[in-house]
Amino acid sequence: MQLTKGFEQAACIIALLATQNRRIPISSQVIHDRVNGSQTYLQKLLRKLVVAGLITSVSGNSGGFSLAKDPKKITLLEVVQATEGEIKTYPDLGFIDLVFRDFRPLSQEATHVINQAFHHADQLWCQYLGTKTVYQIILDTFGTENIPLVDWNDPKTDSRLVLPKLKS
Repeated sequence: MQLTKGFEQAACIIALLATQNRRIPISSQVIHDRVNGSQTYLQKLLRKLVVAGLITSVSGNSGGFSLAKDPKKITLLEVVQATEGEIKTYPDLGFIDLVFRDFRPLSQEATHVINQAFHHADQLWCQYLGTKTVYQIILDTFGTENIPLVDWNDPKTDSRLVLPKLKS
């Protein structure tokens, strides 16, 4: 299974919002400029994150997007599910039954066994991603709990952002 670019873009949006000053939403234009994707596609992606309850939309002149909950409570699994939908790595298109149609019910049992194997693998993968939070990823990246909060809407943020010393 390979995640779509939408997941990576959504993860970047969540990271922007997690490092944003909590009192100030990030404008959709700033998100668009930073992620550098199609405006229409990003709007659909932002909508998926809103529907999933990961971010909120604030309307008005000072509007934009904010995290809907603490980054310590947002898991990678939630971001994956918001962007990719239900995790099902084995599509079961019926080829086993087709190819081995002369060997029913054995072919049906093989289909069942392989479906169960992939279902179990999907469960383990989801279980692991469910333990990894956005906060943990940011914390591991910075190597310190002193994670700077900024206003990404401010065009001077790039030059004023003082990052803590990164792990070697």
